[in-house]
Amino acid sequence: MGPASAAGEPTPLYVRVRTYLRTPRRPRFVVELALVALSYWVYSLIRNAVPNRESLAVERAWQLLDFEKSLHIDVEYAINHAADKVTWLIVGMNYYYATLHFIVTIGVLVWLFRWHPGRYRAVRTVLFVTTGLALFGYFFYALAPPRLLPGAGYIDTVLVHNTWGSMSSGNMKSVSNQFAAMPSMHIGWSTWCAVAIWKFAMPMWVRVLGVLYPLMTLVVIMATGNHFILDAVGGWITLAAGFAVQRLVNGCSAYQFPRYTPDDPRYEEHGGDRHGDADGDHDGRGDGGPSGRDAAHASGRSPAEGAKSPRGPDNSSGSQREPAASFPSP
Repeated sequence: MGPASAAGEPTPLYVRVRTYLRTPRRPRFVVELALVALSYWVYSLIRNAVPNRESLAVERAWQLLDFEKSLHIDVEYAINHAADKVTWLIVGMNYYYATLHFIVTIGVLVWLFRWHPGRYRAVRTVLFVTTGLALFGYFFYALAPPRLLPGAGYIDTVLVHNTWGSMSSGNMKSVSNQFAAMPSMHIGWSTWCAVAIWKFAMPMWVRVLGVLYPLMTLVVIMATGNHFILDAVGGWITLAAGFAVQRLVNGCSAYQFPRYTPDDPRYEEHGGDRHGDADGDHDGRGDGGPSGRDAAHASGRSPAEGAKSPRGPDNSSGSQREPAASFPSP
């Protein structure tokens, strides 16, 4: 039996599940570390276990390229050849492609975990759902990258410049699925990072760098011959679906959760954090978060009890103060 409702009846299971999903909770480091590691292992396992359908993947790549030409957006060839002419630039882009999508994504996760624990789980859910949805694209829509399109003239820059780190070319290609190009998770992950940085970072220069990150990534994935521009569009669509699923699960946008949870010592230091966070909302908006009703259920109290202030009513106005564990409804 679950916690009792205001009428003394057990709280229905679906209400308890909904409350759990919609109530900010402090993430646990060991649990989150294990979850991230397990998720990436499963992602890599499934991604690389997709059947090798080279002929179909190449045929689809030609079809995609023809479609881009009909829209006059087939810029990959020009970018690929222009970047390849500048050795230091393309070598840097090769390393960028091979490493930064791991480094920056993990860095943003750590930053959210440490400085925005109340928001971490919801924002992390967007990343996980997006990555999971991408697996469907890899399985059902095998697509060759431009560099593997025979006769198209694209340059495999990793092979030409003999750079290390990429599992897409050279000796490492045998352990990686070469036809998992649609959607581009380099774009999906980098845009996820950009949105989090733009929403929560304080210095303007950091926010600007965050916005530039996916734009630079877009150039890099085409310059290295690893993606068509429509692969990037697929990445953005997949990320949008990730946001939609997260909102459905948590009841509000990931970015409407409070910065700190009520059981965090920093919660009261930031004015109860009922409207985001006193020093973290750079634009001064009061983004609504999970409702006080959900927070009351999570603590085992009835919604009516949750509406009572532990400090008592405000005699001057006749109104009651909102408790620290209560958040505006989304």
